[in-house]
Amino acid sequence: MGISETSTGILKGLVVIAAVFIVLAGLKTATNILVPFLLSVFIAVICNPLIAKASEYKIPKALSVTLVIVLFLAIALSIAGLVGNSLNELSQQLPQYRTQLNEEFAWVTNKLAEYNIAISSAVLIEYFDPAAAMGLAADMLSGLGGVMANLFLIIITVVFMLFEASSLPKKLHYALDDPEMRLSQIDRFLQSVNHYLAIKTVVSIGTGVAVSLMLWVIGLDFFLLWGVLAFLLNYIPNIGSIIAAVPAMSLAILQLGPAAAGGIGLGYMVINTVMGNMIEPRFMGRGLGLSTLVVFLSLIFWGWLFGTVGMLLSVPLTMIIKIGLESSEEGRWFAIMLSNDDDVEKYHTAK
Repeated sequence: MGISETSTGILKGLVVIAAVFIVLAGLKTATNILVPFLLSVFIAVICNPLIAKASEYKIPKALSVTLVIVLFLAIALSIAGLVGNSLNELSQQLPQYRTQLNEEFAWVTNKLAEYNIAISSAVLIEYFDPAAAMGLAADMLSGLGGVMANLFLIIITVVFMLFEASSLPKKLHYALDDPEMRLSQIDRFLQSVNHYLAIKTVVSIGTGVAVSLMLWVIGLDFFLLWGVLAFLLNYIPNIGSIIAAVPAMSLAILQLGPAAAGGIGLGYMVINTVMGNMIEPRFMGRGLGLSTLVVFLSLIFWGWLFGTVGMLLSVPLTMIIKIGLESSEEGRWFAIMLSNDDDVEKYHTAK
């Protein structure tokens, strides 16, 4: 009997693993459809609080949705135009930056040769190429711009989602066929997702504006481009700010010198410390922390699954899964596994 139960357990485990792989393969195949849909959901969740606030002032939903969409389009198209011009100019100047880098490394190798230290400049460029970091950032933003080519489809989807948003909780209650038992869990899940994405977006905008202003004051080229990159990567806690700082510091080394690059790195550190450790926790609330390992693994996983958009939305997607798991007793153990040390203590205290 024991052997039979063990065999059954192993068989169930294999079936679950096989099902997970089949689902992942399906998601990977449907990337071209799912990525615009994910962006639509993300935009709709961010815009929905504005629609809800407008309804409190008795503004008709059709008018409020129209105004929000027009505002979003104006901001998105303005930023896309400015970033696009910056990317084109950066792509044209990359060969010049590499030539400048070769000259500086040649000077370094000549100085080292005077002390009988023989290092090839080609080796230095291979292991330290600031232009490569800037090119990687440009490719990431270009990949996101490629997805935004479906802007019309995304906007239409967002419009329909905003009109349906108010009825979503009721539909979920009826779909689960047990509204009395699951009422609080559903509402808590939806409110937590909206709260997290809204606060994270506001903090990310503040981070991007602060970075752009800092780089503008210092005099770094393409300061708006690096500000947009800081805004996007701020959705990835802990490591996102580090990734965002690398291209700007790399350009600063070539344009302004190592001292300015160090100052820019310090500025990034101050901005992200204030935004991430002081302002964001003040409004975010409890139970929303992910461990650094989970953040890194989610970046790899969602990036592999959905490309550039998956990388940028990796933490919001993981957070939605975590919030959903927190809403059920059966999945809370896995939510704890995703949490950082502080949240584990809070789970234990709450229990």
